[in-house]
Amino acid sequence: MQLSTRGRYGLRAMVELAQNFETGPVPLHTIAERQGLSVKYLHALLAILKRSGLVRSLLGTGGGYVLTRPPSQIRVSEVVRTLEGSLALVRCVEDRSFCDRTERCPVRPVWVGLSKTVERTLSELTLEDVSAGIPENKTAAPMYHI
Repeated sequence: MQLSTRGRYGLRAMVELAQNFETGPVPLHTIAERQGLSVKYLHALLAILKRSGLVRSLLGTGGGYVLTRPPSQIRVSEVVRTLEGSLALVRCVEDRSFCDRTERCPVRPVWVGLSKTVERTLSELTLEDVSAGIPENKTAAPMYHI
């Protein structure tokens, strides 16, 4: 499984906003420059995040984007799900009717377990955690027993 640029870049933008939560709005061009992203693409990602209620934009001098809640109250899973959709590794995890082998598939439990692990790991992390810098070994959730 690989996240698309939507999830990766969008999460980077959200972490940028989390790091600047106390200082106020961050202009689009500032986020784009700091994160090495296209202004046009970033604008599209922030529009999605705005529609979902995770960010808001402030117009005028001193305007820009801000988080709608403190970074400690926004889960990474919420951001990734908003930008990517389902966190399930394969479609049959969420939609049993997708495959006629679902009920007898010997590997479906592997995909279910891995999907739960991804969901759990991303749900345990907040934007505050990520913006503070977490060691890689802290993000590895134990594998669910399947």
